[in-house]
Amino acid sequence: MTLRFETFTGADIAPVIDGLAALRIRVFRDWPYLYDGDLAYERGYLQSYSENPHAIVVAAYAGDDLVGAATGLPLAQADADFARAFADSPHDPATIFYCAESVLLEECRGQGAGHRFFDAREAHARSLGFAKSAFCSVIRPANHPARPPRYRPLDPFWRARGYAPLSGIIARFQWRDLGAADETEKPLQFWMRDL
Repeated sequence: MTLRFETFTGADIAPVIDGLAALRIRVFRDWPYLYDGDLAYERGYLQSYSENPHAIVVAAYAGDDLVGAATGLPLAQADADFARAFADSPHDPATIFYCAESVLLEECRGQGAGHRFFDAREAHARSLGFAKSAFCSVIRPANHPARPPRYRPLDPFWRARGYAPLSGIIARFQWRDLGAADETEKPLQFWMRDL
């Protein structure tokens, strides 16, 4: 299957919100997020992107079907829980562009979408004058019972893109895991690179 990519910024993001909300719920159900998503919450979360002129969504399509997407915005304009992770660090959140999430259906992986997602977001960040790009990944115990036996972390891919984990810079965010009654706090490791 051949993927087609489109980039949206600011108000132009609005038409892809519903599809992206459903895609996030579907992809984030898998390891390591195990997210029991809610469509109304997702729509509200993504609405803030369409109201931000500096936000970006890079969408991947197979034909007319949205099969993947990556988002980003200035870290200082993201959820405060993410910027708060930098409070006791030498890094100023105002200088960092946040590559929020990348989601892609499993059957569409291995065609270079991950690189396209990062290339577009990093180019957008440079166009806005940012010198650094960062993202975070959820930390799960190696012996977690839901960890698939053949799971391969994306660390080698991220390192090849020039990202490295930032020691001690951990965001804390809450969501409800699949099968759980309540939300619990999850640690997320920040990775960063110079642009």
